[in-house]
Amino acid sequence: MKSKVELKKYLFKILIVSICLIIIFFIINIYEYHVYTKNFNNKINNIVEILQIKYPNLSEKEIIEILNSKDVPNSNTLKKYGIGLINKSIVIENEKKYHEFLFLNIFLFILSISILIILFIIYLKKREKDILDITNYITEINNKNYSLKIDSNTEDELSILKNEIYKTTVMLKEIAEISKKDKLNLKSSLEDISHQLKTPLTSILVMLDNLIDDPLMSQNTREDFIKDIKRNVININFLVQSILKLSKFDSNTINFTKEKYFIKDILKEASKNVSTLCDLKNIKLNIKGDEKAKIICDFRWQVEALTNIIKNCVEHSQIKNKIDISYEQNNAYAMISIKDYGEGIDKKDLPHIFERFYKGNNSSSESIGIGLALSKAIIENDNGIINVKSDESSTEFLIKYFNT
Repeated sequence: MKSKVELKKYLFKILIVSICLIIIFFIINIYEYHVYTKNFNNKINNIVEILQIKYPNLSEKEIIEILNSKDVPNSNTLKKYGIGLINKSIVIENEKKYHEFLFLNIFLFILSISILIILFIIYLKKREKDILDITNYITEINNKNYSLKIDSNTEDELSILKNEIYKTTVMLKEIAEISKKDKLNLKSSLEDISHQLKTPLTSILVMLDNLIDDPLMSQNTREDFIKDIKRNVININFLVQSILKLSKFDSNTINFTKEKYFIKDILKEASKNVSTLCDLKNIKLNIKGDEKAKIICDFRWQVEALTNIIKNCVEHSQIKNKIDISYEQNNAYAMISIKDYGEGIDKKDLPHIFERFYKGNNSSSESIGIGLALSKAIIENDNGIINVKSDESSTEFLIKYFNT
């Protein structure tokens, strides 16, 4: 059980008060005994002096034996003077002192009980206040007020409870802020998705209307419309598939199969995926590196990530250009560099290129701004980081994996 500091403090105070009272009672008792003894001995001394004067033959030894004798007298000579051997002291001063000390002892007893009761009431009041505070804190939390300062530095049970409530409050506050942020992100994402779908769908509807309204349209025009419709459908399909993939990352519903794979095999597969696009623009991929380099990843998803990056580089490269891809491995990490020699990325766009649906100044009209965001999510899932640097004549993506 956790430490009950407040109760310990209370018990410690009671112990201190009790010890002080015991010491006071002890001192009073000693003083009382001293007063009684002094008064009684003074009277006995006076009697002994008178006896020695009137009865010189009576020795001191005999007097002392009489005083220390344990024999009970057969008669009570003092009774005829109104003095009982049990009820009253023969020394009147002692009788007076007895009543004074009795009153003092009763007063101290009442005082000690009062102090202990006051301490107990103070303890209960503090407990009651702490419980009321905790009740109010919980009420505020239920009202979604998470800006409470309820952390406590003590270690009694209620303070520990306060600290736990404070931790819960901080957690709920973070959850509320994340939820609010997620709602804003969802709203923004839905707006972006709506915008991305609106353009190709509108274009498809317009072309379909033309095909329906103009049955005499030339064959060439009709074929161009059909090709445009197909291209827009492909773009919509790519957008939907990419959004589904990102949503799986957001909801952690992807089952990754992570093993060690050669980087060269991942790049080889990614190169195949962009080979058609490279052929159309007559772009050469120069791939070189340590063929023994490996990373721990999900092969299929890592191919997806590198494909999107290489595809982005191809789209921003000039016809008959090249893309340099190199990779290496050391004791700390494995690194892949993908560099194109195209138009570069504007400085103001550079911090945002991995954001979803972001389209920079140099983005193509068909770009939907989701490929690099997906690549970043995949790479980070495989314990990697991705950075980019660019100037007017080149752009380089640097990827580091720290699970080699």
